[in-house]
Amino acid sequence: MKFIKQLSVFIENRTGRLNEITRVLAESDINIVCVSLADTSEYGVFRLIVSNPKKAQEILNEKGFSSTLTDVIGVNLPHHFGMLNKMTEALTGAEISLSYVYALNSGKDNAQIIIKTSDNSKAEKVLKETGFELMDSVSAYNL
Repeated sequence: MKFIKQLSVFIENRTGRLNEITRVLAESDINIVCVSLADTSEYGVFRLIVSNPKKAQEILNEKGFSSTLTDVIGVNLPHHFGMLNKMTEALTGAEISLSYVYALNSGKDNAQIIIKTSDNSKAEKVLKETGFELMDSVSAYNL
């Protein structure tokens, strides 16, 4: 399975900087599917799943933003008690650590989350073996 490409943009923590990024993407007809923003007092990491990650990175870099593409995994989690725990136990049992987790989408039957692990290939295998449904990149980009 192909991993989902996550766009990470490094930005100064100042008024209007996030707006500049979203404006550039909107003007380029790139849909933002989901976001996660982590910050410190001076800088932030704006993580996004977008409709066209490579084009988004190229455009943002042209506009002077520092960005990278990272492989992440999309996991469908049924809305049942303990499913996130079941997933983390499977990864922990395989000695895979989670770098971060954030929500992608929440539907009626499933929630989708994005995870970054210490070993995405191994994590993908473990999650499939323990019955988790993984998202493909095309589905994620077109939510």
